Amino acid sequence: MAKPYVRLDRDNVAVLLVDHQTGLLSLVRDFDPDKFKNNVLALGDLAQYFGLPTILTTSFEDGPNGPLVPELKAQFPDAAFIPRPGQINAWDNEDFVAAVKATGKKQLLIAGVVTEVCVAFPALSALAVGYDVFVVTDASGTFNEVTRHSAWNRMTEAGAQLMTWFGVACELHRDWRNDVEGLGTLFSNHIPDYRNLMNSYAAVSSR
Repeated sequence: MAKPYVRLDRDNVAVLLVDHQTGLLSLVRDFDPDKFKNNVLALGDLAQYFGLPTILTTSFEDGPNGPLVPELKAQFPDAAFIPRPGQINAWDNEDFVAAVKATGKKQLLIAGVVTEVCVAFPALSALAVGYDVFVVTDASGTFNEVTRHSAWNRMTEAGAQLMTWFGVACELHRDWRNDVEGLGTLFSNHIPDYRNLMNSYAAVSSR
């Protein structure tokens, strides 16, 4: 049975960035490395643009997973950060769950590395306790397309919705009249071709 359309509500959304760590990023092969990092940072930028509470978490930083990528640390110096000592499923960490609950939000945007583990496990756990879960597919990476689609199928069958960061931004924004330049600049910073649209808009607007 099809799930009814549940729209993202900027007043009810929290962002969970799970295990975007230097070691784990080397495992991502279903996206070009530079494009993948761009997508992750775009998700971070839109979280800041819309003022969404954001939680960062890592697993076993002292091991091969490595530390949080420095760009995210710089992007969110004041965000909640949960370095898990070893739990593979972030939802098994009490501090992480407490941080999610403390946001007071019921819609969760989740992205991470790798998709079938670091994204799927907390997504399934959050769904099981009543959260609406939206997986940001292009800010989540894994070994190959087989593992990616296996994870997507498992999560969607449990009720998760799959979205891209661009789709997330547009659904949160609702109406271009809210702010053309601000969101347009965000898009231009992460989608080179989008700058052409903004340049054309600026030229027409200045006449």
